[in-house]
Amino acid sequence: MTIVKQMSLFDIRELLKMESSRRFDAILATFDVQPIFQLFRKKTMRGAPRELNYGAMIQSLMIRIVERIPTVKDLVNRLTHDFVFRLDCGFLVSDTVPSEASYSRMVDVISQSDVLDRMHDELIQAAFTEGFLEEEHLSFDATHFEARDAAKPAEKKETQPKKRGRKSKEERAAWLAEQAELEANQTTFEKKLEAQLTIPLTTLWQDIPIEPKWGIKKNSDGKNTFWYGFKGHLAVSTKSQYIVARLMSSGNLSDSKAAIPLLKKMNHIMPNHFTTAIFDAGYDYEAIYRQISIQEMKAVIPYVKRREGEMIGFDEHFRPTCVREHSYCYDSFDEKYQTLKFTRPKDCATCPLRDDSLCQKVFKIKCETDIRKYTFPARGSELWKKLYKERTAVERVNAYLKQFFQLNNVRHKTGRKAKLHFNLVTFIYNACKLAVDRMNVRLQLQNNAA
Repeated sequence: MTIVKQMSLFDIRELLKMESSRRFDAILATFDVQPIFQLFRKKTMRGAPRELNYGAMIQSLMIRIVERIPTVKDLVNRLTHDFVFRLDCGFLVSDTVPSEASYSRMVDVISQSDVLDRMHDELIQAAFTEGFLEEEHLSFDATHFEARDAAKPAEKKETQPKKRGRKSKEERAAWLAEQAELEANQTTFEKKLEAQLTIPLTTLWQDIPIEPKWGIKKNSDGKNTFWYGFKGHLAVSTKSQYIVARLMSSGNLSDSKAAIPLLKKMNHIMPNHFTTAIFDAGYDYEAIYRQISIQEMKAVIPYVKRREGEMIGFDEHFRPTCVREHSYCYDSFDEKYQTLKFTRPKDCATCPLRDDSLCQKVFKIKCETDIRKYTFPARGSELWKKLYKERTAVERVNAYLKQFFQLNNVRHKTGRKAKLHFNLVTFIYNACKLAVDRMNVRLQLQNNAA
């Protein structure tokens, strides 16, 4: 009897176990390094020729992340002593191994350009064109990573004792003028969240603070944890787990301040493709719901009560309740009128008050009544719970970036170079995803042909 060995599909971890030359070729084939190489091209034919192989240097810098080589010094040593690795990176036999200073100058030049942002957008569009990015749900979250810079000591501020009692008219007028001046001089991300709705995407992308700052976050035990560094904000497709949009900020920036820039960026790359945005409770702000509504998407965000009393006549999911406090059942959603329909509870079938005028058969509530409370799918419904479970996709991607792609290993000082490290890590992750998807397609074709 003939035994047929079935070839199983593999993921990124299997890709990283492959033979180095095959692995590098598969990853580097997903993009073109020419846009980065153009940054080092000579503008004229005059002068001394270039002595360094910048194309191979760029490839080796990316391969360093895949190979988990911790420092550029270790990369130079590997290139010096491993002849096969040097050829795999694209160096010629006649090329000299670049020094650490050469790599440092190259990193400085690339960090001053937005070329990686353009390459990332092209890679995502390629994945969509080839049919690897067909799902319509996005999961959003942030993850923190520490900076290479040392934390600066906090400046001591001299505080004057506040004058007790009510301010005089002159003092209040001066105080109001001071507050108006401070508000007028606020930066883009110091303003209220609602202001981002009218600010263009390019302005939001350029004004994001990227210098390392102290960040604070509650861990799973409810205790505060502190770090000095940055935050990486991700928008991840829930099924294929591509990073559709990403943004790095200072560690002290609120997660919610990066939601609208990510939503606008996602819509710029793939307009009108995604239909659902899934966030955790830290993003429960009206401005975010408003931006999601502008892009004609569904919002799946847990509701956070803020100094609100109990709503009489409604349950914890804001569904209407009958006289005996049974919750009405979510029935359907009217897209034309943006209205949620709730029908009479099943418990009312045997209720003696079912024919009473107090017991209403159907409730219809417009989402514009309160866009935070009334969303589609309705809160508490099975569809809402099912969609919210897909939010774990972004958590898995965060773990991949830290465990396999050295997100925590920032070896450059200043926020500008740390941003390059973050962009490079997320770009290489997407390149690996695309390489794996292409390999799986070839394996399936071979299995079907056999």
